[in-house]
Amino acid sequence: MTEPVHGSVCPEPARSATERALLRLHCTVLLRSKAPPSVGGMNLAYDDLGSGQPVLLVHGHPFDRSMWRPQAEHLAKSGYRVITPDLRGYGTSPTQDKTTGLDVFADDLVELADQLELASFVLGGLSMGGQIVMQLVRDHPGRVEALLLADTFAGLDTPQAKQARYDTADRITEEGMEQYAEELLPKMISKETRATRPDVETHVHRMMRNAPKEGAAAALRGRAERPDYTPTLKHIDVPTLVVVGSEDEFTPVSDAELIQREIGPSTLVVIEGAGHLPNLEREAEFNDALTTFLTSSGATS
Repeated sequence: MTEPVHGSVCPEPARSATERALLRLHCTVLLRSKAPPSVGGMNLAYDDLGSGQPVLLVHGHPFDRSMWRPQAEHLAKSGYRVITPDLRGYGTSPTQDKTTGLDVFADDLVELADQLELASFVLGGLSMGGQIVMQLVRDHPGRVEALLLADTFAGLDTPQAKQARYDTADRITEEGMEQYAEELLPKMISKETRATRPDVETHVHRMMRNAPKEGAAAALRGRAERPDYTPTLKHIDVPTLVVVGSEDEFTPVSDAELIQREIGPSTLVVIEGAGHLPNLEREAEFNDALTTFLTSSGATS
């Protein structure tokens, strides 16, 4: 399945019945799909669904904005306006960066929010997207009304993990994304998901395989150079939902527990049976947790 090019509402038909149903719903509830604005000296592609309280959702690596489709459609039907951009260098957002710092991603998102005249918004991110969220909250205080931090971690990489990011960036620049996607897939989603949700496995594999190698490599280099967000967590004073899959191999439950302990007004939800992508693997449970948080936290108007 190909993600819609700027301004196109309906992607090509999905290969599974489940994805076809999702795409029919997507095309029904999509109220806006604008040509991308100029953001940070480049164009960000994005989808803009529904109306009401704005919710900006940030995808992880190496994915694109279709990662958030189940949440965007669910929230749009529930009275929210949901903006899901492709980060620079991912999906159909271009980049010429060799290294893209998380501060650059965060600034892009604030410029997009400004372009859309969003003075404040609910902000959510998964994995690298969660780290970009933490960067944005640190660099742009006062813009966010509530937070979603899913399957992410606040601390620094070990020296070995940091070097592995640089090495992987060089490797995918030379070889492309195909083998990298094959290696990542078993760690991205749980064994149960792979056994019972072939539609999710197909979607995740497609996103990773189709990610532009230059953008993915630039983000890996930038992520290796990110700061430690742990000291800033205690300064977060907006309602925060922390979500993690019980089977997440990349960011285990202990990482989510640390974030939840450090952020005062926060709630932790563990999605049983899910791996690193609970929003896709267990979308009903994830959506229930998110909507319950939004309606009960006092974060939305």
